[in-house]
Amino acid sequence: MIKTIVITGVTGALGSLTAKTFAAQGHSLVLLAHDSNKLDSLARELNLPNERLFTAAIDLRDGGAVQSAGQAVSAKFGRVHGLVHLVGGWLGGKTIPETSVDDFNSMFDQHVQTTFHLFQAFMPLLAESGWGRVITVSPSTVPNPVAKRGVYTAAKAAQENLMLTLAAELKESNVTANIIQVKAIDVESKGTGTTPEEIVAAMVYLFSEEASKINGARIPLY
Repeated sequence: MIKTIVITGVTGALGSLTAKTFAAQGHSLVLLAHDSNKLDSLARELNLPNERLFTAAIDLRDGGAVQSAGQAVSAKFGRVHGLVHLVGGWLGGKTIPETSVDDFNSMFDQHVQTTFHLFQAFMPLLAESGWGRVITVSPSTVPNPVAKRGVYTAAKAAQENLMLTLAAELKESNVTANIIQVKAIDVESKGTGTTPEEIVAAMVYLFSEEASKINGARIPLY
């Protein structure tokens, strides 16, 4: 069955590979990103027919913009079967007293606000589909925080909590939500972390029927 999958953060290496992989499997894609030029470039590279692609250059921190995108996606595709949320940067290297309020707010906006807005907009469409998968990527340090990453780890912990809540709230709708945990994303394959290819392979498995019993899990991919 052709599924409709929402992917954020598609202008990065992991997001781009995720989009290309699921496009190659024949699925319809909803690509959300802040950088319109990079988004347009990826859309051209994918070369999908119009009926299989929806793109929107929006700021996911803007709840109204995300709701509007959700309504447009509903009008075009009807339902959504997947949400892969890959937006969010990293700030670190400072102790808590050294960290500015602006850095604190930045991390929570990128990781928590964006997740909350996406869930509000797309959870109803996932529930209506009767089949769905939600995936985020998170650091392995969330359960055991390390020094000088306080606001980043705290924001990712809050995001994980929202994911686990979604897993509980949609489990009766045959929708799963899982967290892939990595120590680092090794974009250049230097052996310093988990490669985008390894992460996407795990996503592909989670989107399979064989993974239907995996829900609300933190999957250590490191």
